[in-house]
Amino acid sequence: MTRPGTASPRRLLASIHDVSPRHEPAIDRLFGELASVGVQRPALLVVPDFWREAEIRPGSPFAARLRGWAEDGVEMFLHGYSHRDEAEHASWQDRVKASRMTAGEGEFLGLDAEEAERRIRAGRSLIEDITGRPIAGFIAPAWLYGDGAHSAMKALGIPLAEDHMRVWAPDSGRIFLKSPVITWATRTRARMLSSLAVASVARTIPLPRVVRIGVHPGDVTVPATLSSIRRTVAKIARTHVPSQYRDLVGDHACVS
Repeated sequence: MTRPGTASPRRLLASIHDVSPRHEPAIDRLFGELASVGVQRPALLVVPDFWREAEIRPGSPFAARLRGWAEDGVEMFLHGYSHRDEAEHASWQDRVKASRMTAGEGEFLGLDAEEAERRIRAGRSLIEDITGRPIAGFIAPAWLYGDGAHSAMKALGIPLAEDHMRVWAPDSGRIFLKSPVITWATRTRARMLSSLAVASVARTIPLPRVVRIGVHPGDVTVPATLSSIRRTVAKIARTHVPSQYRDLVGDHACVS
């Protein structure tokens, strides 16, 4: 935490998305790649039952790994419940978001408040029982939130959330950061090339005081993407201290 009266350091916040037994080898690879360029404790965005095909069970080997990471100081975020969009979207805007911004994975975009609250409550309980620690917050799959998700997060006192453009506290409405997250896409060649271009630009332009990086299991399947992640994170880590989301909150607490 920064002392009152001192400038907060330039920070790098890195996260691994879609943490699930289904993606365990890829998660290990991403951990290793990030560690090789100085990021030892990326935040983990945990999915309790990825696509309802990979349930995290208490007492399982993967649950033990989650607890071990948490004991090592890694922040655990709840990242949806199934990560799968099963809702009917009433508005054309949401239908466009659901189809264009993600491949059927915007789970919390179309949920009403009651169902969103039920899933967040169940997922939080699972992760906290496994790790013995409170979750750091909730981050919706594909960073897509509907009105029901926002209402549920506030009702449940979720301390931290993020989307493509900001990090905020749902329980109070306080905004901690406004800047885009750097991430990569591998679903189509066009998206992959676009994300590689954005990362390339990010390695050459002045960056904000706090930079967010988000990586996904699918990133390890494309050598060019994995190389881009490695080079981009290494470049940013030269000027920005690898940090945790709690550090960002602490910086704001010191200047309040």
